Parts: sequence; structure tokens; C-alpha cells
Amino acid sequence: MPSDRYDTPKTPVSLDITKLDNFKYDMDHCIKCKGCYWVEHSYMPGVNFSVRCPSNYWNDFDSYGAFGKCRIGLGVLDGKLEWTDKLLEIIYADPLCGACDVGCKRNLDLEIGLTLEALRVKAVEEGAGPMPAHKKIAKNIATKHNQFGAPHENRKKWVTKDIKVAEKADVLYFAGCSASYKNQDIAKATAKIFNASGTPFMVMADEQCCGNTIFSVGMLDEARELAKRNIEAVKASGAKTLVTSCAECYRTWKVDYPKLLDIATSDLGFEVIHLIEFADAAIKNGSLKLTQSVDVRFAYQDSCGVSRLSDPWTPWKGTRGWMGCVEPGLKRRRGTKGLYTQARDIFNAIPGATFVEMPRTRENAFCCGAGRGTKEAFPELASVSAKHRMEEVKHVSAEALVAACPWCKSNFAQAIKENGDNVKVMDIAELIIAAVEI
Repeated sequence: MPSDRYDTPKTPVSLDITKLDNFKYDMDHCIKCKGCYWVEHSYMPGVNFSVRCPSNYWNDFDSYGAFGKCRIGLGVLDGKLEWTDKLLEIIYADPLCGACDVGCKRNLDLEIGLTLEALRVKAVEEGAGPMPAHKKIAKNIATKHNQFGAPHENRKKWVTKDIKVAEKADVLYFAGCSASYKNQDIAKATAKIFNASGTPFMVMADEQCCGNTIFSVGMLDEARELAKRNIEAVKASGAKTLVTSCAECYRTWKVDYPKLLDIATSDLGFEVIHLIEFADAAIKNGSLKLTQSVDVRFAYQDSCGVSRLSDPWTPWKGTRGWMGCVEPGLKRRRGTKGLYTQARDIFNAIPGATFVEMPRTRENAFCCGAGRGTKEAFPELASVSAKHRMEEVKHVSAEALVAACPWCKSNFAQAIKENGDNVKVMDIAELIIAAVEI
């Protein structure tokens, strides 16, 4: 051990996911404690629902856990592993839900989430990734401007005659692909919440996909162009606040766009909020009044994009030296800045409704399994994850499951149908509007 720790050579390092070697230390120092797999025991009331990782739950071979992928990443970085179909399956059969990242940061402060993103970026750079299903999505976005390949001219069909949209307003609603084409009830409910609160809102003249999936699978060049295009569209509109009702869109705008452009979230030039934040503030300031009783006992899915993945982004670069210490100091994103309190404050304000917490909640919630390209490429994983979470819903005797993302709603609805469960699934926008007297 050197007599002066500051004489230890210092290695330049940053949080740039385009360079996998930025995360060599993180991969090399994983000790396989499996804090990425198990919910930390002090949070758990029992053993029935103690797993946090959808990928490793679906396939319990070590390679499918973050601890296995760290070793695989070292092999890829050192040129000891070639890209094979099985290797691609391992790194893409993962909703990148952030559970492993917040679990690791309870113990070792390793950047596991960024490591997994960087692995996918490298796969794409070397011509191996992404999966065929992801390439189809990328083609749909390039040609039809949405994930589904639906006619672009149908994007605003959710705007019905009973919804008032302003030509110019400080608030811009970004509906996203799913709420525009597949889950239009969410977009309609969101718009009616704006109207009920007396908040003028506008929509983009030509809304296009946020690029959530193509970013998540490592197609950064395409995602970066979308980010630039969409940010310029918001600035040109003059909007001060962008509101989304989709957790995936929320994370993409708030975290991934800044990450792609090497800026902080605060440098976007406008505020990005989720409907949860808007509704919570509107209820508290009295502009949105919840007067209708909603007789339902429900549980809540802390959708990943509005929970542990939504901490604001700040670029960082520096050096790593003695004992892995970094300079300048790095404020870790621990998943603690999610919209946990805001959602629960809304629930407590709904007359007649009974909200019950599941064992795994807040940053420890179990992912639905559908996000970030997983459902399209690995539908079985998404199904297994959703059905496992539904067991938890039934465990607390909830009649309904409320989520804050259309992807969660769709995946849970399919799982309920396949299981024949007598549980209703709804979005938080639909629950709120049910309590509003219009």
C-alpha cells in the first residue's frame, strides 16, 4: 500500500455509456452479493415477495442477473467473448428497470444500470445488436414516427369534441405512442384533467415517438436525432412545461435526452413533469377538485420510469484513484427522487377509495416486465413478470391495480386475461378523472 494514497495513479472516467470501459471498475468490483436480485431484508415483511429482478426471476441462471452480466461485460471488453445469439439474449432479455442499480447502491455504489446500457451500445456499435423485434420498431419509428407502424395521421384521433385543446399555452401535453394509438383512454383522461383544472394545454403540431425503445436497445445515433428534433419542437412551441402521462416517455425526456446530449436535466430549457406531479399540485392548490366517490380497493404499481429511474440527470467526468475514490465527488442517482409521495397524496385525496400497499413498493417495486423493448423481443419474460406481480396484488386483496404508464396497463391487462383473474387494471389518469365531477 503506498505511503501517500494521492500518489496512486488516477484513471480518467465518466458516465458516458458510449464507452464500456468507463464501467470496467463497476463490473470488476461486483462481489455477487445478489443485492441486485433480493430486496434488502430490512424492507421485507416476509419471504413471499423478496425478489427484485425480473430477468433473473424469469431465468435463474446467473448470467441473467446483473452479477452475471458484469462478468460477461468484462469478457466483452477484453475481447474474450464473441457476440452470439445466446449472448444477445442475455443482455436484451432485461427491462432495464433499475432494480439492480438501486439494490447495488445500497451496498457498493456501482453503476450497474449504466453498465447494462453501455453493453447494449457496444453490441450495436459492433453490428451484433439489437434484436430483430427492435429493428422492426426502429423501422416503424423512421417511417411512421411511432413504435407500432400505425398511420401517422391517426396520432391525434384521441382528441375528441369534448376535449378543449389550446392553440398556444404554457403547458404542452406529450401523449406518446401508446396513449395515442393503443391506450387512448389515458390520453383522453389526461386532457380532461387539464380541462377540469382550468389549465390551458396544447399538443405538438407533429408529435413523433420519444425514442424510448431505440435508446434503450443501444441505437444512440437514431435516438439522439429524435431527441434533438423533439427538444427543438418544444422550444419552438414556446411551452414552459412538458407533461407526459407515460412513465417511459417521462424517463426518456427527463433523463435519457440529457444523457444523449451530455447536458443536465435542468439545461433542457423547459420543465418535464408527469401527470402525477401536475395532478398532485392541482389538487393541493384547489384547481382540481375530487368530489366523486370511487368505491374501489386498489394497489399501485410504482412504474419504473416515474420511480427509481426518474432521478434527474447530471453529466459527470473526473478520475478514479485510491480505493476506487472518484474526483470530483459524484452524487449518485439512487432512485430516491421518484414520484412516490405525490402519487400517494393523490390516492389519499380520492373520496371512497381504499389504497393498499404491496410488500414490494417504491424503489423496491417489482417491474411489470414490458418496458424498454422487452415485451416485443421477449414476450414470455414480460408475461412471467406481470403474472408474478399480480400474485402480489391478490395477496393484498386488491380489486384493482393502478399504474402510471400505458405499457404497464397493457401488460398487466394481458396477464389478467390469460390468468382469468378478477382484477381491474387502470391508469392513474383514469382513476383521477373518475373522482372529478365534470
